[in-house]
Amino acid sequence: MQPETKPSHTEVEHVKAKSNYLRGTLLESLENGITGALFPDDTHLIKFHGSYQQTDRDLESERARQKLEPLYSFMIRVRVPGGVASPKQWLRMDELADQYGNGTLKLTTRQAFQLHGVYKRNLKAAVQGFNQVLLDSIAGCGDVNRNVMCSANPDESRVHAALYEVAKSISAAFTPQTTAYAEIWAPPGLAEETDAPKGSREEGNWSKVFLTTPGQEDAEPIYGKTYLPRKFKIALAAPPENDTDVFANDIGLIGIEENGDLTGFNVAAGGGLGMTFGMPETFPRLADLLGFVRTEDVLKVCEAVITTQRDFGNRENRKFSRLKYTIERMGLDAFRKEVETRSGVAFEPLRPFQFKHSGDHFGWTQGQSGRFHLTLFIEGGRVRNTENYQLKTALREIAALLSEGEFRLTGNQNLLIGNILPNERLEVESILKKYGVLEKTFQQTALRLNSIACVALPTCTLAFAEAERYLPRLIDQIDAILRKYHMQKEAINIRMTGCPNGCGRPYLGEIGLVGKSPGYYNLYLGAAHDGSRLNKLYREMADEAGILRELEPLIAAYAMKRNPGERFGDFVIRMGYITATTHGTNFHN
Repeated sequence: MQPETKPSHTEVEHVKAKSNYLRGTLLESLENGITGALFPDDTHLIKFHGSYQQTDRDLESERARQKLEPLYSFMIRVRVPGGVASPKQWLRMDELADQYGNGTLKLTTRQAFQLHGVYKRNLKAAVQGFNQVLLDSIAGCGDVNRNVMCSANPDESRVHAALYEVAKSISAAFTPQTTAYAEIWAPPGLAEETDAPKGSREEGNWSKVFLTTPGQEDAEPIYGKTYLPRKFKIALAAPPENDTDVFANDIGLIGIEENGDLTGFNVAAGGGLGMTFGMPETFPRLADLLGFVRTEDVLKVCEAVITTQRDFGNRENRKFSRLKYTIERMGLDAFRKEVETRSGVAFEPLRPFQFKHSGDHFGWTQGQSGRFHLTLFIEGGRVRNTENYQLKTALREIAALLSEGEFRLTGNQNLLIGNILPNERLEVESILKKYGVLEKTFQQTALRLNSIACVALPTCTLAFAEAERYLPRLIDQIDAILRKYHMQKEAINIRMTGCPNGCGRPYLGEIGLVGKSPGYYNLYLGAAHDGSRLNKLYREMADEAGILRELEPLIAAYAMKRNPGERFGDFVIRMGYITATTHGTNFHN
């Protein structure tokens, strides 16, 4: 039974409790033309509908000087379970970015779309635009299970295909049941207009959100009236690929193969990368392995983990409300026992597995079906046109060309165009060559191909420093060092965020950079290339010159003294530059 909201609970808990299942006064906020902002309580609730209210911080001083309110706009995060979108859906998102956003699409580290720069007056039209192609934004943000991640390769084996089916079922099972989303956002007549085949990818998740019964009363049998204490994330991966960074999630599901088939999962729980500067009692943490469960039991186990967090999670201080802190308080053995009791499933001993890396494989591959797949590098996950690089146009032409196929968003902000028919491959390649997209992938250093940056400034309200806008320029400088020592083909994970909250998974970067103030970053080293070990603070408050000054001797030593096949993160630990982080609780040591 979910505890009642107490006076000591946070403001967000009270807002959720009185929201009437996430309605609040959102309709009134959206219709209020006096301001570009929402009413204060609704800024919390709209997150559950997949949107954040933001301001353009580049313009704040000038607008304040002119006695204008901040330039409010909204980011909309569109769920894409398992990261798979159809060409029709890609074309609609491309169109909406131009019509209502800032002209760009952001591919996120959770395999979702983001639209940026949507003004309040256009918010409903933008949401209805992707609703019409059977995409939704419910649970894109908020204190619920968010977009479910899955290894991106669509045709490598039967295990990958089975993994995607499980990801879809998890997404559908833990989508909020409230009818508030359909009530506020759905286009009139959507249920009658859809042409989604019964049981199709689109119909399964869409029906969970939009198909309601007249007179239906809202209830949340899994989440309860106040939902979860904090956000919740689930990811699936098929060894040896850890392209979803499963250990960074509240639940990580590691697919286990026997005789070419998916038999079940090693289940991990308690991952989460956010922390707060100056509060060592907050820390990033990787998920602990609990045991093995059969495929048919995985939904029951996931639900048990979610409800345990619902009932035992901290609702009094959101800095300590993630599942990782719940497990630390309960103890891993007690937590495992609670999950077994609630699910009725006993964990079996862990099955052997090995991850080799957490990045993407770029270029062309051909699957068992004979169809082709192409993975493209998308720097910072930002799909846009510039004067010299027409990426958005190229992908639009490909989406219009494909008679079948799909667009798969990867967990590393890249894009896999999948299931291309053999007779369409040459035309796809011709389009990409015409716009220089293939060269943009194949001519990069391995460091750049393994880079991730969060959005940060100017729109993120939490950012202390730049990330997406700055990392490419910093990599230019690091690339020069790599070439000097003939290391440009060595894959090193580098990740940058504008604050310590961990959206770009910086603490899993072999080189991690976390913004501390404008132009200054904390430098972290020593994460495992396969995503199984956190890094550790190496230097604090380094500017660009300081970062380069610290990295060059390490790169030089790596070039001369590494063991065969040794990864950079392992090397800096072996050589004693940094000590290994063996658990989140010693991250700050």
